[in-house]
Amino acid sequence: MPVSDRQLAEFADKHAWRIPFDTSPRHLAGPGDARQVTHGLAAVGWTRTSDLLSAEIVLRSPDGRHSLQFDPQSATSAWWRLRAEATDTKRGWYAEFGELVPAEILSSVTDALVCPPRTGRPDPWQTLSSAGWLLDAHNSAHSPDAKCHIELRPLGDRDTPSWHIETREQGHGHPVGPRIWHAWFDHHTPSHLVSAFVTALADTTPLQRGMYDRTAHYSAVQEPSPLTTQQVVDAHTTRLDALRTQARAARRRKQPATNKALAPSPTTSASPLRR
Repeated sequence: MPVSDRQLAEFADKHAWRIPFDTSPRHLAGPGDARQVTHGLAAVGWTRTSDLLSAEIVLRSPDGRHSLQFDPQSATSAWWRLRAEATDTKRGWYAEFGELVPAEILSSVTDALVCPPRTGRPDPWQTLSSAGWLLDAHNSAHSPDAKCHIELRPLGDRDTPSWHIETREQGHGHPVGPRIWHAWFDHHTPSHLVSAFVTALADTTPLQRGMYDRTAHYSAVQEPSPLTTQQVVDAHTTRLDALRTQARAARRRKQPATNKALAPSPTTSASPLRR
């Protein structure tokens, strides 16, 4: 399901009339445009398997193993659900994200899923520390404004803990206030996906939001952006092109290994028949 010219035109039309504002910190920027996520997956061959007339969107990977569900009518606080089915050699895993998780941060996870990094993965704690987050001795970190909290939390008696991220109002007489949004990665989620989320979340670069776009909290800071609306649209198109290129390169890297595994053994195929 490649992104069509019509879909790109609709994205451009929506953003053409908006005055972009630099919005920070990222955890308070609001949901943004969900097509940051869905267009990225469609560009690398994910297809929609849900009812086209339904508000719910389910996208599935070409190999059928991974799926992303977006349900704005969910009865729970999780609007986004990302899953991987178990195979004979790989464990399944699950991650979920609340309504107000910025689409750009969620797309960093889906981008890393379809185009895994070839180099070393950054340590989430070092990333957070470098961005000015406060780390404590209990496998947790807190944003400079004390509204976003990340915790590596034990899961029952399992050896491997799971990642919990929450943005909350500051409490009045309590340690924490009402929750604004959450994200959760189970203990089998690949580490490079968690690293991608944390890196995008801690990035101090503002996100672009329109003048009247919904933010996650009134304390989000918005300033006129130096970017034009056309630059915002062009950045989206450039990202989709880059994802296609990276995905093709990843498939080519896998191809020789696959062909080698399927090739007949020289000893078997070349052996002459003996009488």
